[in-house]
Amino acid sequence: MKIIHSVHPEDFKTYDTQKIRSRFLIDELVQPNTINCTYTHYDRMIVGVANPTDKTLELENYANLRADYFLERREMGIINVSGDGLITVDGKSFQLKKLDCLYIGKGARSVKFSSINASDPAVFYLLSTPAHTGYPVVLMTNSEAAKVKAGTTSASNVRVINKYIHAEGIQSCQLVMGLTTLQNGSVWNTMPAHTHDRRMEVYFYFDVPEGQRVFHYMGEGQETRHILMNNYDAVVSPPWSIHAGSGTSSYNFVWGMAGENLDYTDMDVLSITDIR
Repeated sequence: MKIIHSVHPEDFKTYDTQKIRSRFLIDELVQPNTINCTYTHYDRMIVGVANPTDKTLELENYANLRADYFLERREMGIINVSGDGLITVDGKSFQLKKLDCLYIGKGARSVKFSSINASDPAVFYLLSTPAHTGYPVVLMTNSEAAKVKAGTTSASNVRVINKYIHAEGIQSCQLVMGLTTLQNGSVWNTMPAHTHDRRMEVYFYFDVPEGQRVFHYMGEGQETRHILMNNYDAVVSPPWSIHAGSGTSSYNFVWGMAGENLDYTDMDVLSITDIR
């Protein structure tokens, strides 16, 4: 399991392109018939992808968790971003179509992933955080997610924010999770940018067309940098960092947070004219 350590904002100012990528970018997540996970020291969040093609994959335990099984002290949110798939939790199966979400609470011992059609396999994007309370397993389809329309055509950021795991949705211990879909022709997300000092965040970009990229902006508001993102790349955003992106075409992304609270609106917004 890859490990990402925390970075101080003063140190970040000295980083070149390669060091920024090595400290924050999580790439090559999608590997056929593999569950690929990265452990971050930002609120102990684990970021991963399960990509079953022609066989069933079972979530393994990792030695560095020092646990009897993966979800002994953890919860997990999963969003499918590709073909139809099945997730089986302690013997009970749930079918997820593209953009559906499954929450699995602390204490689930067996989690298995499979695809309905090997020629169009599921890509299950998962986030896992420490949990101190157990909540039930819940499936939420994309049509059931709370939806917020945002943006304008003139600002090239017409989008729909889909909320799954949050204070008024699927209940969790500390995980907040959802996804944003951009209208064709819109390329900006999360602008004006913001920070939330009490929570970290991870973005996972998907539906980025072949040959296109997303410029993901990060850093303190007065000291920004960027990372070029491919399809199925994830990027860690520390609590002190903005997190916003603009693409060379339209795309979608999953966002997920962990930290002190579940308040989606707990953020400090920066004026566009104040960003440097």
